[in-house]
Amino acid sequence: MFYLTDEFLDNLIKEDIPLSDVTTEGMGISNKAGKITCFPKEKGMVTGIDIARKLFEKVGLAVSHCGVDGEIYEKGEPVLIATGRAEQIHCVYKVAQNVMEYSSGISNRTYQMRMEAERGNPEIKVAVTRKHFPGGKLISLMAATQAGAIVHRTGLSESILVFDQHRVFAEDMKSSIAKLKLDEPEKKVAIEAGSPEEGLDFVKWGADIIQCEKFSIAEVKHFVKKAKLLNPNLVINCAGGVNATNAYEYASAGVDVLVTSWVYFGRPFDIKMKIEALTDSGR
Repeated sequence: MFYLTDEFLDNLIKEDIPLSDVTTEGMGISNKAGKITCFPKEKGMVTGIDIARKLFEKVGLAVSHCGVDGEIYEKGEPVLIATGRAEQIHCVYKVAQNVMEYSSGISNRTYQMRMEAERGNPEIKVAVTRKHFPGGKLISLMAATQAGAIVHRTGLSESILVFDQHRVFAEDMKSSIAKLKLDEPEKKVAIEAGSPEEGLDFVKWGADIIQCEKFSIAEVKHFVKKAKLLNPNLVINCAGGVNATNAYEYASAGVDVLVTSWVYFGRPFDIKMKIEALTDSGR
């Protein structure tokens, strides 16, 4: 469960309507009754529905139908229906649409990649990075996890991951690994390796997780065999250019986790926001 604060929801709305809606007010239609129905323009996974629902309710719309995030919906199948005044609908519908479209785009790419990876290894995990677009952490991580991914790390305070950018400052990596394990006994030590040979050294020096950065498929297979002999409990990640087109091959090579930011960047998934005027009878 991701906790959605009032501040988060309010900021999404305020970003689009910092003051008033001059078009709706200028036309004199603010208090007209209306209905909004949201549905995908093609079959696929839809997420961001719960955020959209909360946004609708924030401005006083009455939600009569709300779908479940992470389900596959048919083209034209409603995921969210609400009624209210025109000023309420126009205040929030574009924000809700943006959330669902970007979220669903991430979810569909995540689902595609996960399906390809699981063909190669049913036990493998697809993990999403913190390389999401700035300010989009909550929506990005929600979208990916609702499609079955796990979170690689949410930030610097969560886990230990030694990059090459750290190692340029370390005079002796063997001693640095020992210090990390001594100072942070409750955390596993993960280290990014630029080559199989480098990775094997890190395993010998006590690393718990090796992240293979841009290894070829052949290099991964070679590394997995040797590294698992040194430490059968070693967790092996693959990162750097891992996506739906090569997920099957990397998963088949024997790694435990595919680390990716690929799912964040691509076409949004189109969600239609159908708005209708209602008469006094509600039709």
